[in-house]
Amino acid sequence: MSRKERRDKRPGIKVIPLGGMEQIGMNITAFEYDNQIIVVDCGQAFPSDDMPGVDRVIPDISYLVDNAYKVKGLFITHGHEDHIGAIPYFMKKLNIPIYATRLTMAIIENRLAEHRLLDKTKRKVVQYGHSVILRDFRVEFIRSTHSIQDSAMLAIHTPAGTIVHTGDFKVDYTPVFGDPMNLSRLAEIGKKGVLAVMCDSTNVLRPGYTESEKTVGKKLDTIFSENRKRRIIVATFASNVDRVQQIVDMAYKYRRKVFVEGRSMVNIIAVASDLGYLNLHKNVIEPTENMKKYSDEKIVLITTGSQGESMAALSRIAADIHRKVKIKPGDCVVFSSSPIPGNEKSITKVVNELSMAGAKVIVQDTHVSGHACREEIKLIYNLLKPRFVIPAHGEFRHLIEHGRLARTLGYDNKDIFILHSGDVLSLNQKSGKVIGQVPAGGVYVDGLGVGDVGNLVIRDRQRMAEGGVIVIVVGLRRGSNKLVSGPQIVSRGFVFVKESESLMEEARKVSKDICIKLGLDKGRRMEWSVIKNDLRDGLSKFMWKKTKRDPLVIPMIMEV
Repeated sequence: MSRKERRDKRPGIKVIPLGGMEQIGMNITAFEYDNQIIVVDCGQAFPSDDMPGVDRVIPDISYLVDNAYKVKGLFITHGHEDHIGAIPYFMKKLNIPIYATRLTMAIIENRLAEHRLLDKTKRKVVQYGHSVILRDFRVEFIRSTHSIQDSAMLAIHTPAGTIVHTGDFKVDYTPVFGDPMNLSRLAEIGKKGVLAVMCDSTNVLRPGYTESEKTVGKKLDTIFSENRKRRIIVATFASNVDRVQQIVDMAYKYRRKVFVEGRSMVNIIAVASDLGYLNLHKNVIEPTENMKKYSDEKIVLITTGSQGESMAALSRIAADIHRKVKIKPGDCVVFSSSPIPGNEKSITKVVNELSMAGAKVIVQDTHVSGHACREEIKLIYNLLKPRFVIPAHGEFRHLIEHGRLARTLGYDNKDIFILHSGDVLSLNQKSGKVIGQVPAGGVYVDGLGVGDVGNLVIRDRQRMAEGGVIVIVVGLRRGSNKLVSGPQIVSRGFVFVKESESLMEEARKVSKDICIKLGLDKGRRMEWSVIKNDLRDGLSKFMWKKTKRDPLVIPMIMEV
Protein backbone atom coordinates (compact mmCIF):
# COMPACT_ATOMS: atom_id res chain seq x y z
CA MET A 1 0.00 0.00 0.00
CA SER A 2 1.38 3.40 -0.97
CA ARG A 3 1.88 6.29 1.50
CA LYS A 4 -1.04 8.15 -0.13
CA GLU A 5 -3.34 5.13 0.27
CA ARG A 6 -2.34 4.73 3.91
CA ARG A 7 -3.02 8.42 4.46
CA ASP A 8 -6.44 8.19 2.79
CA LYS A 9 -7.42 5.29 5.09
CA ARG A 10 -6.75 7.27 8.25
CA PRO A 11 -9.90 8.08 10.27
CA GLY A 12 -11.15 11.66 10.14
CA ILE A 13 -11.18 13.99 13.12
CA LYS A 14 -14.43 14.93 14.80
CA VAL A 15 -15.05 18.51 15.96
CA ILE A 16 -17.83 18.62 18.59
CA PRO A 17 -18.73 22.05 20.02
CA LEU A 18 -20.64 21.54 23.27
CA GLY A 19 -21.09 25.30 23.78
CA GLY A 20 -19.95 28.65 22.42
CA MET A 21 -22.20 28.46 19.38
CA GLU A 22 -25.33 30.62 19.08
CA GLN A 23 -24.38 32.61 22.19
CA ILE A 24 -21.65 34.65 23.85
CA GLY A 25 -20.00 32.50 26.50
CA MET A 26 -19.97 28.86 27.66
CA ASN A 27 -17.17 27.99 25.24
CA ILE A 28 -16.17 24.32 25.09
CA THR A 29 -15.18 22.09 22.16
CA ALA A 30 -14.24 18.41 22.02
CA PHE A 31 -11.87 17.05 19.36
CA GLU A 32 -12.10 13.30 18.82
CA TYR A 33 -9.70 11.13 16.85
CA ASP A 34 -9.57 7.31 16.87
CA ASN A 35 -11.14 6.81 20.33
CA GLN A 36 -9.24 9.70 21.89
CA ILE A 37 -10.75 13.02 22.96
CA ILE A 38 -9.21 16.30 24.03
CA VAL A 39 -11.27 19.27 25.20
CA VAL A 40 -10.55 22.96 24.56
CA ASP A 41 -11.89 25.46 27.12
CA CYS A 42 -14.69 24.97 29.61
CA GLY A 43 -16.53 28.23 30.23
CA GLN A 44 -19.71 29.52 31.78
CA ALA A 45 -22.35 31.93 30.53
CA PHE A 46 -24.15 34.76 32.28
CA PRO A 47 -27.77 33.88 33.14
CA SER A 48 -30.24 35.95 31.12
CA ASP A 49 -33.20 37.91 32.49
CA ASP A 50 -35.52 34.96 31.87
CA MET A 51 -33.54 32.71 34.27
CA PRO A 52 -34.63 34.00 37.71
CA GLY A 53 -32.48 32.74 40.57
CA VAL A 54 -29.82 31.13 38.35
CA ASP A 55 -26.24 32.05 39.28
CA ARG A 56 -24.46 30.75 36.18
CA VAL A 57 -24.98 28.47 33.19
CA ILE A 58 -22.44 25.74 32.46
CA PRO A 59 -22.20 23.35 29.50
CA ASP A 60 -23.79 19.92 29.38
CA ILE A 61 -20.82 17.51 29.29
CA SER A 62 -22.84 14.29 29.40
CA TYR A 63 -21.28 13.16 26.09
CA LEU A 64 -17.81 13.45 27.63
CA VAL A 65 -18.90 11.71 30.83
CA ASP A 66 -20.37 8.85 28.79
CA ASN A 67 -17.04 8.57 26.95
CA ALA A 68 -14.80 9.29 29.93
CA TYR A 69 -12.29 6.57 28.98
CA LYS A 70 -11.51 8.47 25.78
CA VAL A 71 -10.99 11.93 27.33
CA LYS A 72 -7.26 12.63 27.77
CA GLY A 73 -6.84 16.33 28.61
CA LEU A 74 -8.36 19.81 28.97
CA PHE A 75 -6.57 22.65 27.15
CA ILE A 76 -7.35 26.29 28.00
CA THR A 77 -6.80 29.27 25.67
CA HIS A 78 -7.04 32.06 28.29
CA GLY A 79 -8.36 33.00 31.71
CA HIS A 80 -11.74 34.62 31.06
CA GLU A 81 -14.82 33.21 32.81
CA ASP A 82 -16.51 32.29 29.53
CA HIS A 83 -13.57 29.92 28.92
CA ILE A 84 -12.68 28.68 32.43
CA GLY A 85 -15.73 29.34 34.65
CA ALA A 86 -17.14 25.80 34.45
CA ILE A 87 -13.85 23.97 35.10
CA PRO A 88 -14.56 23.16 38.78
CA TYR A 89 -17.89 21.56 37.82
CA PHE A 90 -16.19 19.71 34.94
CA MET A 91 -13.48 18.36 37.25
CA LYS A 92 -16.02 16.93 39.67
CA LYS A 93 -17.15 14.60 36.89
CA LEU A 94 -13.99 14.18 34.79
CA ASN A 95 -10.73 14.49 36.67
CA ILE A 96 -8.32 14.87 33.76
CA PRO A 97 -5.11 16.94 33.42
CA ILE A 98 -5.41 20.66 32.67
CA TYR A 99 -2.93 22.39 30.34
CA ALA A 100 -2.63 26.19 30.24
CA THR A 101 -0.17 29.09 30.23
CA ARG A 102 1.15 30.56 33.48
CA LEU A 103 -1.35 33.32 34.35
CA THR A 104 -4.27 31.31 33.00
CA MET A 105 -3.33 28.37 35.21
CA ALA A 106 -2.97 30.60 38.27
CA ILE A 107 -6.51 31.93 37.77
CA ILE A 108 -7.81 28.37 37.28
CA GLU A 109 -6.06 27.25 40.46
CA ASN A 110 -7.84 30.02 42.33
CA ARG A 111 -11.19 28.65 41.14
CA LEU A 112 -10.22 25.06 41.97
CA ALA A 113 -9.15 26.09 45.47
CA GLU A 114 -12.58 27.66 46.08
CA HIS A 115 -14.14 24.28 45.29
CA ARG A 116 -11.50 22.33 47.26
CA LEU A 117 -10.30 20.58 44.12
CA LEU A 118 -6.77 21.97 43.85
CA ASP A 119 -4.97 18.99 45.39
CA LYS A 120 -7.06 16.52 43.39
CA THR A 121 -6.42 18.05 39.95
CA LYS A 122 -3.39 17.44 37.74
CA ARG A 123 -2.11 20.67 36.19
CA LYS A 124 0.64 21.48 33.73
CA VAL A 125 1.84 24.99 32.85
CA VAL A 126 2.80 25.19 29.18
CA GLN A 127 5.09 27.81 27.65
CA TYR A 128 4.51 29.42 24.27
CA GLY A 129 6.03 27.38 21.48
CA HIS A 130 5.88 24.15 23.47
CA SER A 131 3.59 21.22 22.71
CA VAL A 132 1.73 18.63 24.76
CA ILE A 133 1.61 15.13 23.24
CA LEU A 134 -1.30 12.88 24.17
CA ARG A 135 -1.13 9.77 21.95
CA ASP A 136 -2.24 10.92 18.47
CA PHE A 137 -2.76 14.54 19.55
CA ARG A 138 0.02 17.12 19.68
CA VAL A 139 -1.28 20.46 20.96
CA GLU A 140 0.98 23.48 20.40
CA PHE A 141 0.52 26.74 22.34
CA ILE A 142 1.05 29.85 20.17
CA ARG A 143 1.37 33.37 21.59
CA SER A 144 -1.80 35.41 21.02
CA THR A 145 -3.11 38.80 22.17
CA HIS A 146 -6.45 39.47 23.83
CA SER A 147 -7.76 41.58 26.72
CA ILE A 148 -6.02 39.30 29.21
CA GLN A 149 -2.38 38.31 29.30
CA ASP A 150 -1.03 34.85 28.50
CA SER A 151 -3.68 34.16 25.86
CA ALA A 152 -2.91 31.38 23.41
CA MET A 153 -4.02 29.97 20.10
CA LEU A 154 -3.86 26.19 19.89
CA ALA A 155 -2.54 24.25 16.90
CA ILE A 156 -4.01 20.76 17.28
CA HIS A 157 -1.84 18.41 15.20
CA THR A 158 -3.31 14.97 14.41
CA PRO A 159 -2.71 12.28 11.75
CA ALA A 160 -5.89 13.59 10.06
CA GLY A 161 -4.49 17.12 9.81
CA THR A 162 -3.96 20.26 11.85
CA ILE A 163 -6.80 22.31 13.31
CA VAL A 164 -6.05 25.77 14.69
CA HIS A 165 -8.31 26.96 17.50
CA THR A 166 -7.87 30.74 17.81
CA GLY A 167 -9.55 31.20 21.18
CA ASP A 168 -10.51 34.83 21.71
CA PHE A 169 -8.00 37.16 20.07
CA LYS A 170 -7.21 40.47 18.47
CA VAL A 171 -4.06 41.45 16.60
CA ASP A 172 -2.52 43.95 19.03
CA TYR A 173 0.90 45.14 17.87
CA THR A 174 1.45 47.20 21.05
CA PRO A 175 0.13 45.16 23.99
CA VAL A 176 0.39 46.63 27.47
CA PHE A 177 2.30 43.58 28.69
CA GLY A 178 4.39 41.05 26.81
CA ASP A 179 5.07 40.54 23.12
CA PRO A 180 2.69 40.79 20.13
CA MET A 181 1.00 37.76 18.61
CA ASN A 182 3.34 35.23 16.99
CA LEU A 183 2.16 35.80 13.44
CA SER A 184 5.31 34.25 11.97
CA ARG A 185 4.54 30.91 13.62
CA LEU A 186 1.02 31.01 12.22
CA ALA A 187 2.50 31.58 8.76
CA GLU A 188 4.85 28.59 9.21
CA ILE A 189 1.94 26.35 10.21
CA GLY A 190 -0.03 27.66 7.23
CA LYS A 191 2.77 26.69 4.83
CA LYS A 192 2.74 23.11 6.16
CA GLY A 193 -1.01 22.84 5.63
CA VAL A 194 -3.98 23.45 7.93
CA LEU A 195 -7.08 21.29 7.81
CA ALA A 196 -9.41 23.79 9.53
CA VAL A 197 -9.50 26.97 11.58
CA MET A 198 -12.00 27.39 14.42
CA CYS A 199 -12.07 31.18 14.67
CA ASP A 200 -13.42 33.85 17.04
CA SER A 201 -16.52 35.54 15.53
CA THR A 202 -17.42 38.06 18.24
CA ASN A 203 -16.46 41.20 16.29
CA VAL A 204 -16.99 39.93 12.75
CA LEU A 205 -19.68 42.57 12.18
CA ARG A 206 -17.18 45.38 12.76
CA PRO A 207 -15.04 46.61 9.84
CA GLY A 208 -11.35 47.41 10.08
CA TYR A 209 -9.12 46.65 13.05
CA THR A 210 -9.61 46.62 16.81
CA GLU A 211 -7.71 49.35 18.62
CA SER A 212 -4.75 48.50 20.84
CA GLU A 213 -5.35 48.19 24.56
CA LYS A 214 -2.87 51.03 25.06
CA THR A 215 -5.33 53.54 23.55
CA VAL A 216 -7.50 53.17 26.68
CA GLY A 217 -4.63 54.64 28.70
CA LYS A 218 -4.95 57.95 26.85
CA LYS A 219 -8.68 58.17 27.61
CA LEU A 220 -8.08 57.29 31.27
CA ASP A 221 -5.41 60.01 31.43
CA THR A 222 -7.97 62.54 30.16
CA ILE A 223 -10.57 61.39 32.71
CA PHE A 224 -8.12 61.64 35.60
CA SER A 225 -6.95 65.07 34.43
CA GLU A 226 -10.49 66.46 34.07
CA ASN A 227 -11.70 65.09 37.42
CA ARG A 228 -8.85 66.04 39.73
CA LYS A 229 -11.14 67.05 42.61
CA ARG A 230 -13.50 64.09 42.36
CA ARG A 231 -13.30 60.62 43.78
CA ILE A 232 -12.86 58.24 40.82
CA ILE A 233 -14.49 54.79 40.70
CA VAL A 234 -13.61 52.52 37.77
CA ALA A 235 -15.57 49.33 37.02
CA THR A 236 -14.04 46.74 34.74
CA PHE A 237 -13.68 42.98 34.31
CA ALA A 238 -11.57 41.45 37.07
CA SER A 239 -9.67 39.39 34.51
CA ASN A 240 -8.67 42.40 32.39
CA VAL A 241 -5.25 42.67 34.01
CA ASP A 242 -3.92 45.10 31.39
CA ARG A 243 -6.79 47.50 32.10
CA VAL A 244 -6.13 47.29 35.83
CA GLN A 245 -2.46 48.05 35.16
CA GLN A 246 -3.35 51.22 33.26
CA ILE A 247 -5.74 52.38 36.01
CA VAL A 248 -3.03 51.81 38.61
CA ASP A 249 -0.52 53.69 36.44
CA MET A 250 -2.90 56.68 36.19
CA ALA A 251 -3.47 56.66 39.95
CA TYR A 252 0.29 56.66 40.52
CA LYS A 253 0.77 59.48 38.01
CA TYR A 254 -1.87 61.67 39.66
CA ARG A 255 -0.74 60.76 43.18
CA ARG A 256 -3.85 58.88 44.19
CA LYS A 257 -4.27 55.79 46.32
CA VAL A 258 -5.91 52.70 44.82
CA PHE A 259 -8.58 50.72 46.67
CA VAL A 260 -10.02 47.47 45.35
CA GLU A 261 -13.55 46.06 45.83
CA GLY A 262 -15.00 42.77 44.60
CA ARG A 263 -13.71 39.35 45.61
CA SER A 264 -12.75 38.27 42.09
CA MET A 265 -10.94 41.57 41.48
CA VAL A 266 -8.97 41.25 44.74
CA ASN A 267 -8.05 37.63 43.94
CA ILE A 268 -6.88 38.24 40.37
CA ILE A 269 -4.87 41.35 41.28
CA ALA A 270 -3.13 39.31 43.98
CA VAL A 271 -2.41 36.43 41.57
CA ALA A 272 -1.22 38.68 38.72
CA SER A 273 1.04 40.78 40.94
CA ASP A 274 2.58 37.70 42.58
CA LEU A 275 3.45 36.34 39.12
CA GLY A 276 4.86 39.66 37.92
CA TYR A 277 2.05 40.50 35.47
CA LEU A 278 1.11 43.64 37.42
CA ASN A 279 3.34 46.47 38.62
CA LEU A 280 1.49 47.91 41.59
CA HIS A 281 4.10 50.58 42.37
CA LYS A 282 5.16 51.07 45.96
CA ASN A 283 2.39 51.67 48.53
CA VAL A 284 -0.16 52.62 45.86
CA ILE A 285 -2.79 50.04 46.93
CA GLU A 286 -4.40 50.20 50.35
CA PRO A 287 -7.27 48.33 52.07
CA THR A 288 -10.74 49.73 51.45
CA GLU A 289 -11.11 50.42 55.19
CA ASN A 290 -8.48 53.17 54.80
CA MET A 291 -10.53 55.22 52.30
CA LYS A 292 -11.88 57.43 55.08
CA LYS A 293 -8.33 58.64 55.77
CA TYR A 294 -8.05 60.32 52.37
CA SER A 295 -9.81 63.19 50.65
CA ASP A 296 -11.73 62.51 47.43
CA GLU A 297 -8.99 63.80 45.11
CA LYS A 298 -6.64 61.15 46.52
CA ILE A 299 -8.90 58.13 45.89
CA VAL A 300 -9.30 55.68 43.01
CA LEU A 301 -11.60 52.68 43.58
CA ILE A 302 -11.31 49.72 41.19
CA THR A 303 -14.35 47.47 41.36
CA THR A 304 -16.23 44.65 39.69
CA GLY A 305 -19.77 45.05 38.37
CA SER A 306 -19.26 46.64 34.95
CA GLN A 307 -21.96 44.31 33.55
CA GLY A 308 -24.58 45.25 36.15
CA GLU A 309 -24.36 41.88 37.94
CA SER A 310 -26.77 42.09 40.88
CA MET A 311 -24.33 40.90 43.54
CA ALA A 312 -21.20 42.59 42.18
CA ALA A 313 -19.61 45.40 44.19
CA LEU A 314 -20.70 48.28 41.93
CA SER A 315 -24.33 47.15 41.87
CA ARG A 316 -24.38 47.04 45.67
CA ILE A 317 -22.71 50.46 45.84
CA ALA A 318 -25.28 51.90 43.41
CA ALA A 319 -28.17 50.40 45.42
CA ASP A 320 -26.68 51.83 48.64
CA ILE A 321 -26.34 48.41 50.28
CA HIS A 322 -22.54 48.15 50.23
CA ARG A 323 -21.04 48.01 53.72
CA LYS A 324 -17.90 50.01 52.97
CA VAL A 325 -18.56 52.37 50.06
CA LYS A 326 -21.30 55.00 49.66
CA ILE A 327 -21.78 57.13 46.54
CA LYS A 328 -21.25 60.85 47.10
CA PRO A 329 -22.59 63.63 44.87
CA GLY A 330 -19.77 64.51 42.49
CA ASP A 331 -18.16 61.06 42.35
CA CYS A 332 -16.88 60.12 38.88
CA VAL A 333 -17.85 56.54 37.97
CA VAL A 334 -16.24 55.03 34.85
CA PHE A 335 -17.57 51.90 33.13
CA SER A 336 -14.45 50.53 31.44
CA SER A 337 -16.01 47.64 29.52
CA SER A 338 -18.52 47.10 26.74
CA PRO A 339 -21.88 45.47 27.50
CA ILE A 340 -22.14 41.74 26.93
CA PRO A 341 -25.30 41.12 24.86
CA GLY A 342 -28.19 40.60 27.26
CA ASN A 343 -26.72 42.72 30.07
CA GLU A 344 -27.79 46.12 28.72
CA LYS A 345 -30.84 46.45 31.02
CA SER A 346 -28.85 45.59 34.15
CA ILE A 347 -26.12 48.10 33.24
CA THR A 348 -28.67 50.85 32.53
CA LYS A 349 -30.28 50.22 35.93
CA VAL A 350 -26.94 50.66 37.72
CA VAL A 351 -26.10 53.78 35.68
CA ASN A 352 -29.47 55.32 36.61
CA GLU A 353 -29.02 54.52 40.30
CA LEU A 354 -25.55 56.08 40.29
CA SER A 355 -26.85 59.17 38.49
CA MET A 356 -29.72 59.59 40.95
CA ALA A 357 -27.17 59.47 43.77
CA GLY A 358 -25.38 62.43 42.17
CA ALA A 359 -22.48 60.67 40.48
CA LYS A 360 -20.98 61.69 37.16
CA VAL A 361 -21.12 58.49 35.06
CA ILE A 362 -18.84 57.91 32.05
CA VAL A 363 -19.68 54.95 29.78
CA GLN A 364 -18.35 56.04 26.39
CA ASP A 365 -14.87 55.59 24.89
CA THR A 366 -13.42 53.95 28.00
CA HIS A 367 -12.99 50.48 26.53
CA VAL A 368 -11.53 48.71 23.53
CA SER A 369 -12.59 45.24 22.55
CA GLY A 370 -10.42 42.20 22.99
CA HIS A 371 -11.79 40.61 19.83
CA ALA A 372 -10.65 40.79 16.22
CA CYS A 373 -12.54 42.86 13.65
CA ARG A 374 -12.97 41.82 10.03
CA GLU A 375 -9.52 42.74 8.72
CA GLU A 376 -7.77 40.88 11.53
CA ILE A 377 -9.86 37.77 10.88
CA LYS A 378 -8.91 38.01 7.20
CA LEU A 379 -5.24 38.22 8.20
CA ILE A 380 -5.48 34.97 10.19
CA TYR A 381 -7.06 33.14 7.25
CA ASN A 382 -4.45 34.48 4.83
CA LEU A 383 -1.66 33.29 7.11
CA LEU A 384 -3.09 29.85 7.86
CA LYS A 385 -4.81 29.11 4.53
CA PRO A 386 -7.06 26.40 6.01
CA ARG A 387 -8.93 23.82 3.95
CA PHE A 388 -12.11 24.37 6.01
CA VAL A 389 -13.62 27.28 7.99
CA ILE A 390 -15.45 26.78 11.32
CA PRO A 391 -16.81 30.07 12.76
CA ALA A 392 -17.06 29.95 16.58
CA HIS A 393 -17.54 32.09 19.68
CA GLY A 394 -20.53 34.25 18.92
CA GLU A 395 -24.26 34.51 18.50
CA PHE A 396 -25.68 32.79 15.43
CA ARG A 397 -25.79 36.07 13.49
CA HIS A 398 -22.04 36.38 14.06
CA LEU A 399 -21.43 32.86 12.76
CA ILE A 400 -23.50 33.55 9.65
CA GLU A 401 -21.61 36.78 8.93
CA HIS A 402 -18.31 34.99 9.52
CA GLY A 403 -19.34 32.54 6.82
CA ARG A 404 -20.06 35.44 4.45
CA LEU A 405 -16.64 36.91 5.22
CA ALA A 406 -14.99 33.57 4.41
CA ARG A 407 -16.76 33.50 1.05
CA THR A 408 -15.19 36.87 0.17
CA LEU A 409 -11.82 35.15 0.69
CA GLY A 410 -12.67 32.48 -1.88
CA TYR A 411 -14.14 29.71 0.26
CA ASP A 412 -17.11 27.73 -1.09
CA ASN A 413 -20.20 27.01 0.98
CA LYS A 414 -19.19 23.34 1.21
CA ASP A 415 -15.95 24.37 2.96
CA ILE A 416 -17.67 26.55 5.60
CA PHE A 417 -19.41 24.88 8.54
CA ILE A 418 -21.90 26.92 10.59
CA LEU A 419 -22.38 24.58 13.52
CA HIS A 420 -24.86 24.33 16.37
CA SER A 421 -23.80 23.24 19.83
CA GLY A 422 -23.88 19.44 19.86
CA ASP A 423 -23.15 18.97 16.15
CA VAL A 424 -20.58 16.29 15.30
CA LEU A 425 -18.48 17.48 12.36
CA SER A 426 -16.24 14.87 10.75
CA LEU A 427 -13.31 16.22 8.70
CA ASN A 428 -10.69 14.66 6.47
CA GLN A 429 -8.43 16.12 3.81
CA LYS A 430 -11.09 15.75 1.11
CA SER A 431 -14.36 16.74 2.72
CA GLY A 432 -16.33 17.49 5.86
CA LYS A 433 -19.80 16.53 7.00
CA VAL A 434 -22.03 16.85 10.06
CA ILE A 435 -22.66 13.20 10.90
CA GLY A 436 -24.73 13.46 14.05
CA GLN A 437 -25.68 15.21 17.25
CA VAL A 438 -24.71 14.73 20.89
CA PRO A 439 -26.39 16.19 24.00
CA ALA A 440 -25.46 19.85 24.45
CA GLY A 441 -26.87 22.97 26.00
CA GLY A 442 -26.88 24.75 29.34
CA VAL A 443 -26.99 23.32 32.85
CA TYR A 444 -28.22 25.77 35.49
CA VAL A 445 -26.23 26.37 38.67
CA ASP A 446 -28.33 27.76 41.53
CA GLY A 447 -26.45 28.07 44.80
CA LEU A 448 -24.96 24.67 45.53
CA GLY A 449 -27.35 22.93 43.17
CA VAL A 450 -26.05 21.89 39.76
CA GLY A 451 -28.62 20.67 37.24
CA ASP A 452 -31.46 20.38 39.78
CA VAL A 453 -33.09 23.48 38.27
CA GLY A 454 -34.41 22.63 34.81
CA ASN A 455 -36.64 24.30 32.25
CA LEU A 456 -39.83 23.39 34.11
CA VAL A 457 -38.56 25.01 37.32
CA ILE A 458 -37.47 28.11 35.39
CA ARG A 459 -40.89 28.28 33.75
CA ASP A 460 -42.58 28.11 37.17
CA ARG A 461 -40.30 30.87 38.46
CA GLN A 462 -41.14 33.02 35.46
CA ARG A 463 -44.86 32.52 36.04
CA MET A 464 -44.50 33.38 39.73
CA ALA A 465 -42.52 36.51 38.81
CA GLU A 466 -45.07 37.57 36.20
CA GLY A 467 -48.38 36.51 37.78
CA GLY A 468 -47.75 35.50 41.37
CA VAL A 469 -48.83 32.24 42.98
CA ILE A 470 -52.09 30.86 44.37
CA VAL A 471 -52.15 27.83 46.66
CA ILE A 472 -55.36 25.77 47.08
CA VAL A 473 -55.33 23.72 50.28
CA VAL A 474 -57.80 20.82 50.52
CA GLY A 475 -58.18 18.44 53.49
CA LEU A 476 -59.35 14.86 52.76
CA ARG A 477 -60.18 12.16 55.30
CA ARG A 478 -57.62 9.37 55.31
CA GLY A 479 -58.93 6.20 53.73
CA SER A 480 -62.17 7.66 52.38
CA ASN A 481 -61.08 10.71 50.28
CA LYS A 482 -63.98 12.67 51.81
CA LEU A 483 -63.63 16.45 51.87
CA VAL A 484 -63.37 17.54 55.52
CA SER A 485 -61.77 21.01 55.24
CA GLY A 486 -61.24 23.73 52.67
CA PRO A 487 -60.67 24.55 49.99
CA GLN A 488 -58.63 27.40 51.43
CA ILE A 489 -56.99 29.92 49.09
CA VAL A 490 -53.58 31.45 49.82
CA SER A 491 -52.24 34.14 47.46
CA ARG A 492 -48.70 35.56 47.16
CA GLY A 493 -47.68 38.15 44.58
CA PHE A 494 -51.06 37.96 42.80
CA VAL A 495 -53.39 40.49 44.44
CA PHE A 496 -53.50 42.33 47.76
CA VAL A 497 -55.88 39.99 49.58
CA LYS A 498 -57.44 42.58 51.91
CA GLU A 499 -58.59 44.62 48.92
CA SER A 500 -59.73 41.57 46.93
CA GLU A 501 -61.74 39.62 49.47
CA SER A 502 -64.66 39.14 47.09
CA LEU A 503 -62.37 37.71 44.39
CA MET A 504 -60.79 35.31 46.88
CA GLU A 505 -64.21 34.22 48.12
CA GLU A 506 -65.35 33.55 44.55
CA ALA A 507 -62.17 31.56 43.94
CA ARG A 508 -62.86 29.50 47.05
CA LYS A 509 -66.41 28.78 45.84
CA VAL A 510 -65.14 27.77 42.39
CA SER A 511 -62.68 25.38 44.03
CA LYS A 512 -65.42 24.00 46.29
CA ASP A 513 -67.68 23.40 43.26
CA ILE A 514 -64.85 21.49 41.53
CA CYS A 515 -64.46 19.29 44.64
CA ILE A 516 -68.21 18.60 44.68
CA LYS A 517 -68.22 17.85 40.95
CA LEU A 518 -65.46 15.31 41.57
CA GLY A 519 -67.61 13.72 44.29
CA LEU A 520 -65.23 14.51 47.14
CA ASP A 521 -68.12 15.65 49.35
CA LYS A 522 -69.25 12.01 49.26
CA GLY A 523 -65.79 10.48 49.56
CA ARG A 524 -65.38 9.30 45.97
CA ARG A 525 -62.07 7.45 45.53
CA MET A 526 -59.74 8.70 42.78
CA GLU A 527 -56.10 9.52 42.10
CA TRP A 528 -54.85 12.69 43.76
CA SER A 529 -53.21 13.71 40.48
CA VAL A 530 -56.69 13.96 38.91
CA ILE A 531 -57.94 16.13 41.78
CA LYS A 532 -54.93 18.44 41.53
CA ASN A 533 -55.18 18.80 37.75
CA ASP A 534 -58.89 19.68 37.88
CA LEU A 535 -58.37 22.22 40.65
CA ARG A 536 -55.40 23.77 38.82
CA ASP A 537 -57.17 24.00 35.47
CA GLY A 538 -60.46 25.22 36.90
CA LEU A 539 -59.00 27.97 39.06
CA SER A 540 -56.58 29.08 36.32
CA LYS A 541 -59.50 29.54 33.89
CA PHE A 542 -61.50 31.43 36.52
CA MET A 543 -58.65 33.80 37.34
CA TRP A 544 -57.92 34.47 33.67
CA LYS A 545 -61.60 35.23 33.03
CA LYS A 546 -61.81 37.59 36.04
CA THR A 547 -58.41 39.32 35.94
CA LYS A 548 -56.71 38.44 32.61
CA ARG A 549 -53.78 37.23 34.73
CA ASP A 550 -52.11 33.82 34.76
CA PRO A 551 -50.80 33.05 38.25
CA LEU A 552 -49.08 29.78 39.10
CA VAL A 553 -51.76 27.64 40.78
CA ILE A 554 -50.51 25.00 43.22
CA PRO A 555 -53.08 22.54 44.67
CA MET A 556 -52.11 20.94 48.01
CA ILE A 557 -53.94 17.93 49.45
CA MET A 558 -53.65 17.18 53.16
CA GLU A 559 -54.68 13.82 54.64
CA VAL A 560 -56.66 14.26 57.84
